[in-house]
Amino acid sequence: MPAPDDPYSEEGALVAKGRPGDNAEPLSVSELSNLLKRTVEDRFGHVRLRGELSGVKRAASGHLYCALKDDKAVIDGVMWRGSAERLAFLPEDGLEVVASGKLTTYPGRSKYQIVIDSLELAGEGALLALLEKTRQRLAAEGLFDPARKRPLPFIPTTIGVVTSPTGAVIRDILHRLADRFPSRVVVWPVLVQGQGAAAQVAQAVRGFSALPEGHALRPDLLIVARGGGSIEDLWAFNEEVVVRAIADSTIPTISAVGHETDTTLADFAADRRAPTPTAAAEMAVPVRRDLVATLADFAVRKQRCALRPVELGRERLEARVRRMPRIDALLAPQAQRLDDLAARLRQGLRDRAAQAREALQHDRARLSPALIRHRFERAQDRLAATARLMASLNPDTLLGRGYVRVTGTGGRTLVEAAAAKKEPALTLHFRDGPLDVAPVDGVQRKPRAQPSSKRPEPPRRQDDLFG
Repeated sequence: MPAPDDPYSEEGALVAKGRPGDNAEPLSVSELSNLLKRTVEDRFGHVRLRGELSGVKRAASGHLYCALKDDKAVIDGVMWRGSAERLAFLPEDGLEVVASGKLTTYPGRSKYQIVIDSLELAGEGALLALLEKTRQRLAAEGLFDPARKRPLPFIPTTIGVVTSPTGAVIRDILHRLADRFPSRVVVWPVLVQGQGAAAQVAQAVRGFSALPEGHALRPDLLIVARGGGSIEDLWAFNEEVVVRAIADSTIPTISAVGHETDTTLADFAADRRAPTPTAAAEMAVPVRRDLVATLADFAVRKQRCALRPVELGRERLEARVRRMPRIDALLAPQAQRLDDLAARLRQGLRDRAAQAREALQHDRARLSPALIRHRFERAQDRLAATARLMASLNPDTLLGRGYVRVTGTGGRTLVEAAAAKKEPALTLHFRDGPLDVAPVDGVQRKPRAQPSSKRPEPPRRQDDLFG
């Protein structure tokens, strides 16, 4: 028991008094807080905590505030803007993470907290949980709605590829395109893994979409491709920024990320999902050889369609011809009638000739020889009288008695001297033949030719008729 006179033994003292031998001054709250801060930071300068995120929020300054908890305790956490911008995923409540950083105190609230330098998902299970949460949230917005899917162009003129320019993926795509249908390819090189990959992929997709229609580099089809890998390797294609860029793309897009069993959110947002990059190239273009064969088949079918009516018409014509009667059968009645008429004609001619023969014989019996002789004599007398008349009227008949007939041009008989003087030449017709004479004026003229059937005689001297 303290002595009754000990001032420190009094309970409920109003004024603080020093104790004998005690040289420690009372500490202020700030001093204690600073001591605790240094102690905690020195002792726990680097720690890694595993827990579930809770109360995640991002301030306007870019800093990230959250809490890490398990089933028995909770600790506040803060991640400054520089570190928060390097996060590979979007922190959400309920995610199990591993936070690396250092412990410190916050004197303003007498709390301790962890300043997080890096934040990682606690295993694949947590990563898959984050993936599923993001998928559900984006699906609720309609980004994966089948009605948004657009058909791919049948034969794209230009194909845009968003991938790494140095990997095997671009070589596989180019090789498959060259085999199937050589096409123009425009490559937008990007990182496909690690820090900044998601931002580059999203920028490439939006960059292709921003090209105006008709631009030389604007593709008709877009392929976002990456080779296989773990879920961490493919995580850039699960980022919301990539998914939204693909969903907003104005160009039909094929997602070819990973192998057949790999699935990313980019696959849900794209218009078509290809199990591999090579399969994406096969989806992008048809096989040119198949198209050529198809066109040739269409040409043959077109020709068949064009010839089919002709063939059907020929078949119908042949069928109708077979049903028609033969021409000899059609003409048989007429031929028979012709034969009958010909026989009747021959018989009629024979009968007519026989009748005429009988009539002639009957008339001949009635004819008289004296009557025929009398008619013949009368005809002879008429002919002799006509001959005598012609002889008496012939002007050359008088030539035998010393007369001469004078003719001019054209054999016209001249009966006047004036007419004779006008003729260029004259011909005197004697009993023994004609004689050409000169005209009356004594001018020598070319003698006119006289038609004669006799051989022409040698020229002879012409005498002057008028002395």
